[in-house]
Amino acid sequence: MPRFQYPRYAVLIGCVFLALCLVQLAGSLMFYQIIDRQTLRDDHARRVAELLVVSDRLHGIAPDQTARSMTTSHLVAEISSTPRVTRRPRDEMLVDIASRIVAWEPALADRALHLTLVPTSRNSKDLIGSLQLSDGTWLNFQSHDISTMWPVAWRANVLTFVLAVAILGIGLAVLNRLGAPLRRLTNAAGAIGHGREVAIDESHGPRDLRDLAHAMNVMQERIARLLQDQARSFEAISHDLRTPLARQKIAATFVEDEEVAAIIAGSATEMDDLLTSLQNYLRAQHLDASPEPVELKTFLEEQLQAFGDAVTIAGCDDAWVTTYREPLALAVHALAENAVRHAGAAQIAIEQREGAWVIAIADLGPGIPQSYFEAILQPFFRLDAARQRNTKGFGLGIPTAHHLMMRFDGALTFESPAGGGLVARLQVPVADLG
Repeated sequence: MPRFQYPRYAVLIGCVFLALCLVQLAGSLMFYQIIDRQTLRDDHARRVAELLVVSDRLHGIAPDQTARSMTTSHLVAEISSTPRVTRRPRDEMLVDIASRIVAWEPALADRALHLTLVPTSRNSKDLIGSLQLSDGTWLNFQSHDISTMWPVAWRANVLTFVLAVAILGIGLAVLNRLGAPLRRLTNAAGAIGHGREVAIDESHGPRDLRDLAHAMNVMQERIARLLQDQARSFEAISHDLRTPLARQKIAATFVEDEEVAAIIAGSATEMDDLLTSLQNYLRAQHLDASPEPVELKTFLEEQLQAFGDAVTIAGCDDAWVTTYREPLALAVHALAENAVRHAGAAQIAIEQREGAWVIAIADLGPGIPQSYFEAILQPFFRLDAARQRNTKGFGLGIPTAHHLMMRFDGALTFESPAGGGLVARLQVPVADLG
């Protein structure tokens, strides 16, 4: 079956989803930065309030152990007869912190509490304060990094980022699962476009996709019936026409004028060849084949032996590939016949390019301009400038080979060598046994 790219809509939706997650993440980070200022102040106020209350009580029990017991990695305490900060806070932020300290410990409301901010070498600020104890001495303390937002904001930012990544992963997984039926339909549509008949599963996916799968199956059945009716009709017509053509050939033997007899017999033979060419082209549209292992050189020698010395085959021996024998035979025969008809001889080589087996059919005939490489794939196209109008056939050999390769996942390309002539390269279809 032909291989197709992952649907672009899924990539676009994934990008939109990622953009939304990034916007949400950025907004959350800004939000946390704003609210964390208040949370940070409250956190420092709570720690300072607890320190002050505990220090006040501990000082009444063991005055000489208060400073050592209350000093931590975040806060340094000392007892002194004089305050380190000599006035009450006037800065709006310091007033707010002082009110929060009192809110946490109302017992401190009647105590003298002085606060100030001191910049440090770490580009942050420490909160320095002095609280008068019950015996008149002062508890001087220093709380580190009151301006940093790491304790709360960093944890909130990390949590938001992890949550956004998790949501993105889950969303993409769900999107991939929901898009699977549509991807199957996309692949099936591509295969149908290449002339293959594919049975599409109608039991999976949303209702709309199931209806679409059913419609595609019905469409395939109708196309298959039309092609079969077309082939049967032509076979009947061909059979009926060959009978009078045979009589015409016999009648030509009774004509005394040899020149007239040759014209009649030649015309009958040409008409018979035209019917055969058209029959092969129509057959290529509905031909079915099963994959089987084929050794290419032996295969080519068997299929092209009718051309005798006009065709030479070169290439590596023991080139095995699992492919479709009959479609490959029809395509190779059509291309070799085209080369022999227009050049008198054909050189066939078996090559391997980019991991694929390629059969190259070369001739030294008049060749075809590169600008016509696409046009010659169309049925009934004749390049009169290069192929003389008196040549036989409908011009269906190359279109027949091209159509067969499309249906069975092969390829047909052309090249105009510098020395003249034409090289047709047929990429051997490889059956997908999976």
